[in-house]
Amino acid sequence: MDAGIRIPGTSLRFGLDPIIGLIPGFGDAAGAILAGWILVEGIRLGASRATLLRMAGNVACDALVGAVPVLGDVFDFVWKANLRNVALLERHLAAPLGAARADRSFVLLIICGVVALALGLLALGILLTRWAFHALGAL
Repeated sequence: MDAGIRIPGTSLRFGLDPIIGLIPGFGDAAGAILAGWILVEGIRLGASRATLLRMAGNVACDALVGAVPVLGDVFDFVWKANLRNVALLERHLAAPLGAARADRSFVLLIICGVVALALGLLALGILLTRWAFHALGAL
């Protein structure tokens, strides 16, 4: 899905994912469904919840950004969520304890980042609201 075709004269590779992503609406949904197969294999092989969460995040990121016209097609060419997920699954199968620990750390980092972003947006919203009330009061 991500690296089956090599561009002649370069080391760049792409697969069916960016090609089917060119079909508006259907392409990215089909790509996400096909990427879900790797996630199902991860479940079947007993990957940790943290590994599965990272894999699902890769698929979701690929599907969401991939849905943006033109930018999404370029993103599909570069991101290669399927290769990332296969690498996560292989890492988990090679050293389950180390992979699970690294995945938990990554998930914790992401959660902290999301909380920090939410708090920053809350603070920005409060500041903008105060500014708007102050500006309206000055009128």
